Amino acid sequence: MESLAGAANAFGGFVVSPEALPTEPELFRRKLAFSIEAWRQEGYKLVWLELPISRARLVPIAADLGFSYHHAGEGYLMMTCRLVETAFIPAYATHYIGAGGVVLNDRRELLVVREKRGGKQGIPSNFKLPGGALHAGEHLVDGVIREVLEETGIKTRFQSLVSLRNQHGYRYGKSDIYFVCRLEPLSNEICKQEDEIEECRWMSVDDYLGIDSVSIFNKSIVRAAIENPGLSPRVLDGYGRDPTKIEIFFPRNPQ
Repeated sequence: MESLAGAANAFGGFVVSPEALPTEPELFRRKLAFSIEAWRQEGYKLVWLELPISRARLVPIAADLGFSYHHAGEGYLMMTCRLVETAFIPAYATHYIGAGGVVLNDRRELLVVREKRGGKQGIPSNFKLPGGALHAGEHLVDGVIREVLEETGIKTRFQSLVSLRNQHGYRYGKSDIYFVCRLEPLSNEICKQEDEIEECRWMSVDDYLGIDSVSIFNKSIVRAAIENPGLSPRVLDGYGRDPTKIEIFFPRNPQ
């Protein structure tokens, strides 16, 4: 019998090819059991087994043979099996990433939103800065511009990265990094997102900072956006990285 097809990775692990998996459960059981022993004898430390959702009935078989869950995507489940007890298994993604925008116009007005959800019973939610979660593979600059446009209808230009917050115990037990960015408005007429936003307006900065119910975090980042130049995106000549796949921020020169 031949082992399941796949390839070695750079860390002493064997990555099984999902395209080569048998569809019949009993054949999969025999081949996987045989392969585990063969991989162990060949000196591999760890096995990575990606099971497409079309092969979901193979999951309990893999579990019976010593595999554990690692992570799942929309169309697959990744499982691992240590062949050496001390083999290191890197953790999957640990954080959500979000971004919000401090949008200030030339009248010293701040773009703020009040969400339909989030307030206590009978009490409306506080005014906050527009923003939300980044999409997979989306640059921070593009994500915050998109979020502000979706929630408020205001087109903007990215100016600088103002601050970030790292919070633990977020959704599904993951952590959350939230970046706050200063944006320049390119339009003025508001068209709020009806599904999520209760109210959207331009508000005097002084009025916003004077609202008792606005969090100290939001007030602090608005002040930081006004008082500090922040970090701006930069392409480094000679760095050799694809700018569509990486963003780099450096201190912005004071104006």
